[in-house]
Amino acid sequence: MTKTLKTLIITAASLAVIAGAASSASADTRWQNRHPRREQVNNRLANQNRRIHQEVKEGDLTHAQAAALHQDDRQIRREERLMATQDGGHITRADQRALNQQENGVSRQIGK
Repeated sequence: MTKTLKTLIITAASLAVIAGAASSASADTRWQNRHPRREQVNNRLANQNRRIHQEVKEGDLTHAQAAALHQDDRQIRREERLMATQDGGHITRADQRALNQQENGVSRQIGK
């Protein structure tokens, strides 16, 4: 395994822990109450992250496949943030729908 791949895996695992901790917190934070669409999209991304790690652990995905799926999820998260900057920190229903469709595509690739 190359050093770059090991670094990528460690980084992805660290992000999973952080995302898990953030998603397990109470859903009643001020930010979450004010940004329910962003919260839904981000929770779904965190769930997909957990699913990817589980599939790697079970041997159903290679590390390279997992890295590609994580890259897709990072792109969706970047797009979510960009959309939010264009609408005062919120995303519209249409934005949420578009992001969820992209997440559906990644989700279908997990656990094939």
